[in-house]
Amino acid sequence: MAESMNEVKHRIASTKNTRQITEAMQMVQTVKLNQIQGQTATYNEYVAKIKAVVMHLAESHLLDSQTPSKTKDQGKQGPTAYLVITSDRGMVGSYNSNAIRGANRFIADHTPNADDYVILAVGGTGADFYKKNQANVAYEYRGVSDIPSYQEVKGIVKTITQMYNDHLFSELYVCYNHFVNRVRSDFRVEKLLPMDRESIEQSMSGGKGAGASVQTETLTAEYEVEPSEQEVLHAILPQYSESLVYGAILDAKTAEHSSSSMAMKAATDNADDLISTLELKYNRARQAAITTEITEITGGQEALNH
Repeated sequence: MAESMNEVKHRIASTKNTRQITEAMQMVQTVKLNQIQGQTATYNEYVAKIKAVVMHLAESHLLDSQTPSKTKDQGKQGPTAYLVITSDRGMVGSYNSNAIRGANRFIADHTPNADDYVILAVGGTGADFYKKNQANVAYEYRGVSDIPSYQEVKGIVKTITQMYNDHLFSELYVCYNHFVNRVRSDFRVEKLLPMDRESIEQSMSGGKGAGASVQTETLTAEYEVEPSEQEVLHAILPQYSESLVYGAILDAKTAEHSSSSMAMKAATDNADDLISTLELKYNRARQAAITTEITEITGGQEALNH
């Protein structure tokens, strides 16, 4: 009985140590979540401005030049690419499994033939998963900051855009978990390339993608384009493309921190329940041991009396 009580006592101490760790990790993830939400507020101010400009270009038919016949031809010159955003580490609950499951389902529906698509992985979990499953991982990026900066994402966008210009793929979809609130995230897919009028207007009006809920101001004045429409497009569209990728990564990171915080909270709650159960078990064992000792003393006393 004494040995059993010692084992239970050891498990209680071990579980309490684990609880301290998970509680501390929950606090850290909550701080990161608050920080990245502040970053998102700043991003929303920027994306509202650039969306207003791009929307006005679309309404003014300046984007019609982005859908020439050569763009349609490019659609036949390479596979479809899927930019899948996951985390680099575990302990994030169902975050990674939801992102990968959602991406796989979308890929199966749109390009069931493995030769017709490539994977662009942002996050080690996704990269490792697709490599293990023999998928064609054409690009991977690991080590995205907990609070990613706009400058950090520009390098990712530049590489992906160059791959598109080199005809390594014909169209690009970004797949990620969208942060809804602190207890919920939804999987989303957004078409990023080719960036033509149709895809831009769909992104603007469809209510999808990072920054989609941002209200853009109404622009009523007509543009006087100098030196040319193409110069305007070359300046604006890359910024718009960067803002979409940055918004998706920022959104996914927010969902990651939220999921990690919830996972650590669940682990802490489970530890509390286990500690309560073990303490009850320990107290019962202790009471049983005391009762046994009293019984033995009483029995010995009665033996002496006889």
